[in-house]
Amino acid sequence: MRIAVLAYAGVRLMDVTAPLEVFGTAGRLGAAYETVLCSPDGGEVGTAAGTRLVTVRGVPEADTLVVPGGPDLPRHALPEGLLAAVREAAPRVRRVASVCTGAFVLAAAGVLEGRRATTHWRYAGLLARLHPGVAVEPDAIYVRDRGVLTSAGVTAGIDLALAMVEEDHGADLAREVARDLVVFLQRPGGQSQFSVAARTPRPRSGPLRAAVDAVVADPAADHSAVAMAARAGVSARHLTRLFREHVGGTPAAYVEAVRVEAAQASLDAGESVAEAAARAGFGSDESLRRAFLRRLGVLPSEYRARFRTSRQEARRLS
Repeated sequence: MRIAVLAYAGVRLMDVTAPLEVFGTAGRLGAAYETVLCSPDGGEVGTAAGTRLVTVRGVPEADTLVVPGGPDLPRHALPEGLLAAVREAAPRVRRVASVCTGAFVLAAAGVLEGRRATTHWRYAGLLARLHPGVAVEPDAIYVRDRGVLTSAGVTAGIDLALAMVEEDHGADLAREVARDLVVFLQRPGGQSQFSVAARTPRPRSGPLRAAVDAVVADPAADHSAVAMAARAGVSARHLTRLFREHVGGTPAAYVEAVRVEAAQASLDAGESVAEAAARAGFGSDESLRRAFLRRLGVLPSEYRARFRTSRQEARRLS
């Protein structure tokens, strides 16, 4: 199972090396992977970090093509040789993936047309404007759509590669690779690139700010529309308008997002699913399960298992 990583002048070094390390480690642990670093013209390729990489010419026969990103890709004309290499290789590989701004290459080559995709949060809006036929999900760690995978910035390339290892060989090997690389969690693709507080605009409205801060401070408290509206001193209908204007969603969606993050923290700390659901303010385990599937794409028990395995390994190594 050959993994071809396509480099080019100005590529980001870590976007190249992160997938290579994951697949190389999986290969050493028994998976049938072979990695090859290639470029449109072959020979030495200079990276954005100044390091030079030695590549083979063109994309060889492969199972998976990985296109790394580069800091200049979003706002500069893409090299025609790079686009041609992707257009020629994409139809003959089983799976195509991009790291960070490598999504711009896939989009320009037509690979993402009609598909969902993500990229580095800084450039998600630009990707959507330049390629309206692509359904950009600006907040995801990685997105999988019919044999094409795209990931967020830089280190998300590790999560992307681990997801492909899990797809090919199962969760046990993916966890073993993560432990070997001292990456204690394979983040779900639907997990946000940032926390709710970090990605939410600070409300200018004083009453709305108080309502938002109260949710973050105590996710398990009563944050119904009526309770939040009373806290803000407005009607429930006006509260919804304020949220849409200043936060970009509904009060209920904001509360759920904060509660999911609170539940994640509880599961990270070793609490059971039931304990996490109660601490985060979910009415039942089933409510937590539905919220996790909706926002992270995994069950709470699966999420907890990943952290439990990592903690056990950390204690073993300490």
